[in-house]
Amino acid sequence: MIIHTIDAKTAAKMFLAGANNLESKKEWINELNVFPVPDGDTGTNMTLTIMSAAKEVSCIEDITMESLSKAISSGSLRGARGNSGVILSQLFRGFTKVIKDYDEIDATILANALNRASETAYKAVMKPKEGTILTVARGAADKAAELVTTSDDLGYIIGEVIKYADEVLSKTPDMLPVLKQAGVVDSGGQGLMEVMRGAYDALLGKDVNDTYSQQSVSGKGNAPASSLEAQAAMEIEFGYCTEFIIMVSNVFNAKNEIDFKNFLVSIGDSIVVVADDDIVKVHVHTNDPGLAIQKALTYGALTNMKIDNMREEHEEKLFKMAEVTTIDAKKNKTSDSVISPLEPAITSAPEKPVDEIKSEQKEFGFVAVSVGEGINTIFKGLGVDYIIEGGQTMNPSTEDMLNAIDAVNAKNIFILPNNKNIILAANQTVYLVKDKNIIVIPTKTAPQGITAIINFMNDKTVEENEKLMLEEIKKVKTGQVTYAVRDTVINDIEIKQGNIMGIGDHDILAVGTVVEDTARKMLDKLVDEDAELISIYYGSDVDEEVVSDFATEVEKAYPNCDLEVHFGGQPIYYYIISVE
Repeated sequence: MIIHTIDAKTAAKMFLAGANNLESKKEWINELNVFPVPDGDTGTNMTLTIMSAAKEVSCIEDITMESLSKAISSGSLRGARGNSGVILSQLFRGFTKVIKDYDEIDATILANALNRASETAYKAVMKPKEGTILTVARGAADKAAELVTTSDDLGYIIGEVIKYADEVLSKTPDMLPVLKQAGVVDSGGQGLMEVMRGAYDALLGKDVNDTYSQQSVSGKGNAPASSLEAQAAMEIEFGYCTEFIIMVSNVFNAKNEIDFKNFLVSIGDSIVVVADDDIVKVHVHTNDPGLAIQKALTYGALTNMKIDNMREEHEEKLFKMAEVTTIDAKKNKTSDSVISPLEPAITSAPEKPVDEIKSEQKEFGFVAVSVGEGINTIFKGLGVDYIIEGGQTMNPSTEDMLNAIDAVNAKNIFILPNNKNIILAANQTVYLVKDKNIIVIPTKTAPQGITAIINFMNDKTVEENEKLMLEEIKKVKTGQVTYAVRDTVINDIEIKQGNIMGIGDHDILAVGTVVEDTARKMLDKLVDEDAELISIYYGSDVDEEVVSDFATEVEKAYPNCDLEVHFGGQPIYYYIISVE
């Protein structure tokens, strides 16, 4: 059957099918990441990005090409996570800029839209590399431009575009030697191919999943209260039982309640949200309590906060919806609030009512992305107003950053991404925020972020501080020690699953079998004759006595350097070590 045009409803069906196909392959795509670290997340980031848009698409009542384009562009932009997610959102942004002006898509419009998508994504990346998702997207655009001169059959054209884009993807290892050594194709490019394949199957009328599902985002549904005890008997997947009451000061209508519940579903399970006039009682099991708290703060101040570590407290009392009495909670809003010691490490968002906050706007504010109780505490002590829980293991979305910016009442807000995979998402806030001046300092590691804020000076202008911080972070070299999750070869270094790796700013610096030995080898490559300070941040899985012995070795090995040792509390990375 020849297909000459695609209407808005068909386009929406194709988009949702593409999103679901990507979601079904996300773990496989994660495994294509070159570095064999235990947090490869390209598939996860791309899935969370596209599912944010899928949620918007599923809410459209009257589907037109314009409303569809707006939902895809806005949803993916706000939900963008990591470099791969940001680039995917830019591909959608460029594509929808073309199709939004038409009632139907024909071959010429499709070719123009694919070309605009590629151009937009390339422009979003400061130093685009070939052999990545960008290359695959441009290959698809080039092939469409070629085919449109000889055919107007969209079924044929899209099929051939996918075949050619697959060929381009297969050649990415020849463009990036690191891919060839690891024996993989580019993971972002593979993710894009899965979106295209799912969309194409929907166009051909194949049996596909073309509906948005909350489970698609988190793999979990909204568990009814009656099943909580059964869940407690199972292996604990989400470690923190988080409860609080929102004293509503902003709009919290039926739509807001649905949006809030959907957000909680994306980060956890065992969710109960009970709204009664101007208070909302909330319960969620999650691994990131800070995300729930940050979202809740957009609706009002919080009280009666409680965060329990369920992995340590197996006998915790389950929160049951039938026993909730929100009227009593209203009376007790000024009573003793129980705040877990973890809470300061999650966010330092103010607890005062929104109206009061708005009247106290200050000149400068700081938002930092961080993970680990110790590192979070350091950032707070240095004056960071709002900490977004996240990093290499979970890249925050652009919307997470927008929520943080909204909570910081300052004219000028500096963002410290502290991870190279978060910088693009942070940069997008500069164009989305209109009432505040946003400055992104492109810190790639937590030590760089710490150095940046240490060098901030209140008596200097925004521009002077930005210049100073940019200069100082260049002087920071960082090494991180973790373990390999699979066998691979990188830069001619053979790595076996379970090996300990010392990863520098650009390359793997050391590989071994003992954590501290590998850290020492890594340090030998970081320390040079200009080095003056070594800072060690040890993770949650490292024993303090071992750290003490390791620090003594480092002091003896580098007597000309000052040494600082801090509890970082970060997961996955045994040590984060900086040299300045």
